Amino acid sequence: MRYLITGTAGFIGSHLAARLLQQGHDVLGIDGMTDYYDVALKEARHARLTTFKGFKPYRILLSDLTSIAPEIDAFGPEVVLHMAAQPGVRYSIENPRTYIDGNIGGSFDLLEACRHLRPRHLLMASTSAVYASSADVALAEGAQTDWPLSIYAASKKSMEILAHSYSHLWEIPTTVLRFFTAYGPWGRPDMALSRFVRSILAGRPIDIYNHGKLQRDFTYIDDVVEGTLRLCEQVPPRQGREISAADTRSQTAPFRVVNVGGGQPTDLLEFIDEIERALGMRAKRNYLALQPGEVLRTEASTELLETLTGFRPATPIAVGIERFVQWYREYYKA
Repeated sequence: MRYLITGTAGFIGSHLAARLLQQGHDVLGIDGMTDYYDVALKEARHARLTTFKGFKPYRILLSDLTSIAPEIDAFGPEVVLHMAAQPGVRYSIENPRTYIDGNIGGSFDLLEACRHLRPRHLLMASTSAVYASSADVALAEGAQTDWPLSIYAASKKSMEILAHSYSHLWEIPTTVLRFFTAYGPWGRPDMALSRFVRSILAGRPIDIYNHGKLQRDFTYIDDVVEGTLRLCEQVPPRQGREISAADTRSQTAPFRVVNVGGGQPTDLLEFIDEIERALGMRAKRNYLALQPGEVLRTEASTELLETLTGFRPATPIAVGIERFVQWYREYYKA
């Protein structure tokens, strides 16, 4: 099959592209190579993909999509995976315009392209950050998401709403993927796992917010990819009833929201303990107050994902961290 993927130099996008190319599919990849973090890492991710003859990369921003419209039309993507985004809760407070332009404006540009491409299925990356609730319960797709705590979450929720409008108006089968703290090899250097490993190896203190009283549904990257690719085959119908009580398919559009997470929240301090074990080193811990915009706890309800795909992320946190540390040492020669 033919897949168009935005953000193929990004963390999740590069892993998705690699899996599809290994399976023999063709991938047209788009990435603007923005400098929010080390561009060399993005280049290295893309370099892995260029070894496959089925990969066609384009280094452009989504706002410039029309410049390669003939190439995209000729490629004829059957499935579109929109993974490109400006990430980061804390950075969104400092630079909100970047999130409006990237996550809302960039998604609009892609939706406009899909209006003409009419893919069989459009899948768009969102985030568990849209759930502002920190209650001690699994977060289901139908939960309240109208009160985001960060500009990042607000930009992603806005993307979801815009995508629903396009799905309704032009009958574009669309699935929104709410990812829960993806981690693993080739991960972003601004994420907690990378920052902790980097600081521990350098003998520097690690900053632990809310004095460690945080929980995250960490989801290993291979599980994220598996769940996403299985969902590619689950195209929301244009009409009909929900498949189960957990289904959040729209009643007015071929549109659905699905959590991609394991439903197994891990205490932040336990997460750090596993990093120390994998490194064979102790961390110097600097306990700080809760940062603005942070959610205290995330836990994915996995019912809909399992009903649709028969799959639930289950890689143990110790295994995932060990694999990340091995990659980190090799890539950074640490």
